[in-house]
Amino acid sequence: MPLIALTGGIASGKSTIARRLASHGAIVVDADQIVRDVQAPGSPVLESIASTFGAEVIASDGTLDRAGLGAKVFAEPERLAQLNAIVHPAVRKESQRRFEQAFAADPSAVVVYDVPLLVEARVDDPWETIVVAHAPEDERRRRLVELRGMDEQAARDRIAAQVPDEQRLAIADVVIDTAGTIAQTDAQTDALWERLSSR
Repeated sequence: MPLIALTGGIASGKSTIARRLASHGAIVVDADQIVRDVQAPGSPVLESIASTFGAEVIASDGTLDRAGLGAKVFAEPERLAQLNAIVHPAVRKESQRRFEQAFAADPSAVVVYDVPLLVEARVDDPWETIVVAHAPEDERRRRLVELRGMDEQAARDRIAAQVPDEQRLAIADVVIDTAGTIAQTDAQTDALWERLSSR
């Protein structure tokens, strides 16, 4: 029952690696999707966010205004910690449920947890392998500006709100260098899959 953690800073190419692993047959559990699911309209998590950060973080359709909430918390470590204290326990519980569901359906499955905040929230969990997607900070900043339309300062703030690259690299069992072409990233991911699936 290999349980793999896949992490990396914002715009590090994590999603490219996750998609490639999924194409080989891995079951990818996406932490960002779980965050959205546990923050759905009417959920206890969303109600707690609104009572902590104000009703203005709820959009007119009842969903979370992620950009509005982000603007409130990303530059302020204490507020970010408050948000994480609300969201992380719910995400942990739901991700565990999805891991168990995947292994119940196929005990030999390779399950990959695509999780940006591994160092911050889940580093001590019993992962078989920790994979870190890595590209230099200036390359990630360029991707945020050019590919995601962020302004330069917002991109810097997002990167600064995460742990430094050195902390992620320090826990890595495998590092996939995503600074090159997508084909180069895919080739490294294919080699990883060979290792994982031969166990």
